[in-house]
Amino acid sequence: MADLKISALTASTTPLAGTEVLPIVQSSTTKQVSVANLTAGRAISATQLTLTTGNLIVASGKGVDFSATAGTGTSELFADYEEGTFTPVWTGSTTNPTVTYSTQTGQYTKIGNVVYFNLSLVTTAATGGSGNLVITGLPFSATRIGTIYPTFVYNFASTATAPKQQATQGSTLLNYTNNTDNTNAAVTTLTGSPGTAFLFCGGFYYV
Repeated sequence: MADLKISALTASTTPLAGTEVLPIVQSSTTKQVSVANLTAGRAISATQLTLTTGNLIVASGKGVDFSATAGTGTSELFADYEEGTFTPVWTGSTTNPTVTYSTQTGQYTKIGNVVYFNLSLVTTAATGGSGNLVITGLPFSATRIGTIYPTFVYNFASTATAPKQQATQGSTLLNYTNNTDNTNAAVTTLTGSPGTAFLFCGGFYYV
């Protein structure tokens, strides 16, 4: 095969597979390296990165580091984003009711250590249950007690007056309290056999 200038070579097919090899000089010796290993284990410096297809995938626990911008926070690493669904469940703090749902949905978006969510519960029948109104099934366990509202409740609780919900620290529970004057009132209790009942709420909490 006659020697050719690089400019005279046939153009490669793109995108590259990563298994192609290139000659390099390492420690005064000519060696080969695959395209996939050209930057393996090395930091890459660039003024701009544009993706025309595919996704930017980072290792678990890694993310986008904003430490180049001055700040006083404990972390400037954006390491998590997630969207998904969950199944909320109407329960009682003492005994659980038997519930038939026509709607039982929850959606969430997790950005860093904050979870934003909304949920909808509509029942067609419910029997039994006692104690405080509790919704279980949040997608992540809360790291602190947090107040989340607004909440729309109909027939779910016999003493619900301007109810609000609280994410319970160390659990995936929402507890409900009355709130008529910006202070916590008696914890909401379950209504006996309400039949059709509605509960719609949304908010956020820390994980």
